[in-house]
Amino acid sequence: MVPSASASPDPAALDRRALRERLHQVRDRFAAQSGAAAHAALAEHLKGVLVELEPQRLGLYWPLRSEFNAALACVASAGLESVDLALPFTKKSPREMEYRPWDGAVPAVRDECGIPSVPGVAVVPDVVLVPCLGYTASGYRVGYGGGYFDRWLARHPHATTVGLAWSATQIDEATFGPQPHDLPLMLILTERGVVDA
Repeated sequence: MVPSASASPDPAALDRRALRERLHQVRDRFAAQSGAAAHAALAEHLKGVLVELEPQRLGLYWPLRSEFNAALACVASAGLESVDLALPFTKKSPREMEYRPWDGAVPAVRDECGIPSVPGVAVVPDVVLVPCLGYTASGYRVGYGGGYFDRWLARHPHATTVGLAWSATQIDEATFGPQPHDLPLMLILTERGVVDA
């Protein structure tokens, strides 16, 4: 578990930028050390959860840096062949994100933030896989700070949200200090399985 970022009792005073930088380092180190074994374990846990959730349309993400590659895991997973897939497309002005249908091929375009994505019309997945730079046991996520997922989730409260993270990036509630715009995910999965609150 990542130690507390600050001794300050006021969660609002915590520096999330420093927290993100530290979590990037922790995640990169973990992925470099645990690599294929951690990826295979998380992929297996994810497959089990998705079999239970039975999504009609699954919102994925294209992996950045040392993120778990959920796109690869789901495209290669037996039992998900009939599930419609979608990738996010982010826009800078206004700052928002939408999902677009994805056929499983390597993305041919980049969104306005430079992340691989796909062209197409906006769709709304019923199950969304959310990358977590860090997370708490109660389901809060530390993202990259752009607020794209937070805005999308606030507009689609009925979507089932599954956070994906490496266990080394768990932080405590005091370190995170949830703010009004932070929404807990329905569950978090790591290479160890479902995170219990």
